[in-house]
Amino acid sequence: MNKNTEFFGIDISKDVFDVFSLETGHNQFTNNEKGFKQFIKKLSKESLVVMEATGYYHYCMAQYLYGKGYAVSVVNPLSVKRFIQMKLSKVKTDKSDAKSICEYARNNELPLYTAKDKNQAECLQLLRLMDTYVKHRTAMKNKLDGEKVLGIPSKAVYRSLGRTVKHLNKELALLEARLTDLVKEEQQEQLRLLRTIPGIGEKAAILLVVFTDGFSKFENSKQLCCYAGITPTIRQSGSSVRGRSRISKIGNKKLRNQLFLSSFTACQYNKACRELYGRIVDQGKSKKLAMLAVSNKLLKQAFAIAKSGMPYNENFVSKLV
Repeated sequence: MNKNTEFFGIDISKDVFDVFSLETGHNQFTNNEKGFKQFIKKLSKESLVVMEATGYYHYCMAQYLYGKGYAVSVVNPLSVKRFIQMKLSKVKTDKSDAKSICEYARNNELPLYTAKDKNQAECLQLLRLMDTYVKHRTAMKNKLDGEKVLGIPSKAVYRSLGRTVKHLNKELALLEARLTDLVKEEQQEQLRLLRTIPGIGEKAAILLVVFTDGFSKFENSKQLCCYAGITPTIRQSGSSVRGRSRISKIGNKKLRNQLFLSSFTACQYNKACRELYGRIVDQGKSKKLAMLAVSNKLLKQAFAIAKSGMPYNENFVSKLV
């Protein structure tokens, strides 16, 4: 950004969004297309609009502004929270949050937002709905088990729960098939290459392609590992504080969990992962730590395969990661 850039901080909620800039001060608009049109009247081509990633609420505005040619940045809410804490601010309102986001933007280099195409947007919607259905199915199964414990469960309740579980299974199968079709439509070759990695199945490959936008969002494997939240954090200070190293967990939880599951298979069939696991365990470290290291290795292998455009070869991949 140049010195003439005008920063707009936005705190967005379900119904409205608050805007702050040094030039225009505070304003509030409705969180819909009418409000978007009113807001862009205050923007120039030198403007940078900055907002937090807030689930569904920020998405429509970010897509709208990007489509109109304005520079947009969607930032991690945790980063803004830490910035506000650093200022020792005691005021917490939508207006003050918009001002804080503006100040954060003026003091940090921010990545620009890139709009999602139609297929990618639908893939993310499918994954969110599938997560909801899986949680609901788990709740129904737990309820079903609970009814069995009663000894004399109501037949009506038992049958209703059974029908609900079957219906959710059917819906999940349909959504999964649609997700697979969408990914194959644009990234079939990349999907095939990822599946050549021992330990990476179809589900893991699909999640990697969707969440990384075909690996186009990352310049190196380190960025990708940070995104998944499987990079170690070190806790040391002076001579007395020697905290245990842990993974950051600040990242994509769904992708991280899938990689951890994939690491079990990788430890059996992926030579590099099997050797890594053995070395760590032989050093007396925990098996869980070893599995996390394998998850990290798998992700680096996936990045190398995706960027090289070549199928898995244990000798070739080992030189890249």
